Amino acid sequence: MTIKRLEVSNPIYTPDNTQFLTIHSSHLERRHDVSVYNVNAQGQNVPIILLLHGVYGNHWVWMHLGGVHLVYEAIKRSHPRLDFVLVMPSDGGLQDGSAYLPTKHGDYEQWIMQDVLAAVVETVPCVSESSRIYLTGLSMGGYGALRLGAKYCDQISAISAHSAITKIEQMSNFTKTPLTQYRGDNNEQDNLLFWCQKHAATLPPLRFDCGVEDPLFDANVELHQNLEKLNIAHQFEPFPGEHNWPYWHQQIEKTFRFFHHIESQKQAT
Repeated sequence: MTIKRLEVSNPIYTPDNTQFLTIHSSHLERRHDVSVYNVNAQGQNVPIILLLHGVYGNHWVWMHLGGVHLVYEAIKRSHPRLDFVLVMPSDGGLQDGSAYLPTKHGDYEQWIMQDVLAAVVETVPCVSESSRIYLTGLSMGGYGALRLGAKYCDQISAISAHSAITKIEQMSNFTKTPLTQYRGDNNEQDNLLFWCQKHAATLPPLRFDCGVEDPLFDANVELHQNLEKLNIAHQFEPFPGEHNWPYWHQQIEKTFRFFHHIESQKQAT
């Protein structure tokens, strides 16, 4: 167990259907936070959606800048069978963003894939180790979702990314943190296409989108073209929009519908 200590918000004082966690992680040797929505879901083994934020952000931005819970509830009114627990972790707090990588400063990858998931299983009654895991993110979090989803493809049921950074070098567009801070022992560790190609035969369903006015649009088109050359199945959708919260608030609906479709198929088999 890599969690040294776990603090859980009291539902008496917490916004309805929401839970906050503070996890002291041995992977990071520090404390970091997680917001969880739809903790009152009924049933067992309710699937989890991990939502990874971008640079400068934290666990609260999905709800309080992006209104993700409002989008979720709006879709659920027309799709009553849709049921996920939304798990929104901090990236681990490295400088302006950790890129969810294993680094010399801390293992931000295992913080997500081990600590966050273990804490949610321990504290949210409707989820368990048998809950399927879906992975999404925006900007730096889009890169995290694509890379972690490809690397841990046997644990992830589907991947969706919005306005994703597609190469670690693009972090320089958003932060002055030297790229050397993200380099690990494995030269291919941060290479998204390496993991996609390595696990091409077992990748889960994959989609990503980007606004045509986004400075990362050309990079997303290039990723789409490279995946096509590798014959890796995926969906890429360009939409009007920029690299901002209005775009992500609108497009997260695509992710929820995509995941719901896949989950419905899995439940039917």
